[in-house]
Amino acid sequence: MPTDVHFLVAADDPYAVVQLQGVLDRASAEALRGALLSVVADRTPAVIEVTGLRIDDPAVLSTFGEVARETADWPAGHPAIRVPPAFAGRWQGVGFRIAEDGARPPAYSVDHLLRADLEPMTGAARRARELVTEACARWELPAVAGPACIVATELVNNVVAHAHTAMTLLVGRGADADTLHLSVRDWSPALPVYSGPVPTTAYGGRGLLLIESVALRWGVTDLPDGKVVWSVVAPDYGD
Repeated sequence: MPTDVHFLVAADDPYAVVQLQGVLDRASAEALRGALLSVVADRTPAVIEVTGLRIDDPAVLSTFGEVARETADWPAGHPAIRVPPAFAGRWQGVGFRIAEDGARPPAYSVDHLLRADLEPMTGAARRARELVTEACARWELPAVAGPACIVATELVNNVVAHAHTAMTLLVGRGADADTLHLSVRDWSPALPVYSGPVPTTAYGGRGLLLIESVALRWGVTDLPDGKVVWSVVAPDYGD
C-alpha cells in the first residue's frame, strides 16, 4: 500500500468496509488502484469509506473511476462509496454508487451472488458447473445455463492447467436480471492471451475461443497478486 494512504478492511456482514485515511496524490494513486481491485476481488461486495481521505488534486479521483469501470462487469459489480452528505456532490460522476455517511449502500442483494473457493485439481470444473446450475435455477435463468457452464468450465480449467493456484469463482445475477456474470480470481500474474482461431491440428488452446463464442463479453484484469478473468453471458447470445 502507498505510505500516504492507510487502508483498513473491517467485516460488516454482508459487506466488507474499506476505510481509507490519509492523503491521496498522484504518486500513491496507482498503488491504491491495485489495492482496491484486490479488495473487490477478495471481499465482494465492498463499501469504501472516504471520510478520512484527503484529496488535494481532483485529478486523482479518476483512480476511483478506473476501478469502477474495471469492476463493472464483475459478478457483484463495483463497490459503493460512503461519503459525508456535504461532499456527496464531489464524488458524483466517478462511476461508483454513492451511499451517504451512516447509510447502507444502494440496493444490492447478496442473494444475487454465489461463491466457491476451489483448488487447482480434478473436480474443480465440475464444482463450477454445479454452482452455475444452482444459480440459474435459483434466479430462473434456464436460457443461460448451458453457455454459462461452458464459460465456467473454461475459466476454471485455465487456472488448473496454467495458473496452478487456488481460485475463487463468483457467479452473480446481472442488474438487468437476464444476464449471468462470472469471474475467476487466481493468484498467478500470467495473463491469458486470446489470439483468435486455433488450428484444427492443435492440441488444446480452445478455452478462450469457446468463451469468445458463447459470452456476450469477457475480459481480464491484472491485480498486484494475480488476476481476475470475468465474463457476461446473455440468453441466446452466440446462437
